[in-house]
Amino acid sequence: HVQLVESGGGSVQTGGSLRLSCAASGYTSCMYGRSWYRQAPGKEREFVSSINKPGIAAYADSVKGRFTISQDNAKNTVYLQMNGLKPEDTAMYFCKTDCRGSSFWGQGTQVTVS
Repeated sequence: HVQLVESGGGSVQTGGSLRLSCAASGYTSCMYGRSWYRQAPGKEREFVSSINKPGIAAYADSVKGRFTISQDNAKNTVYLQMNGLKPEDTAMYFCKTDCRGSSFWGQGTQVTVS
């Protein structure tokens, strides 16, 4: 199994920045990459960004140019730098990884932009 713990959420004003972290533990050698998803109240969970082991990143159109995903393999941690935050970025942010056909999710970290 893999355990994921997110941190770094908070409340910021429009235009502000936050950096989210996703720390992995457990059977981390089976992970090929990690993704960030978010879910706003009353809405479906949506993809935000992902990064694979070689470091290739992908972004949702809504965050391109504002969010940057990165990883520190030595620390088994993935980061999501969020700049230029907008009220529509308000959501619970979740980290996800896949290992041997199973998906693992963190508990989430709340981001509120006002």
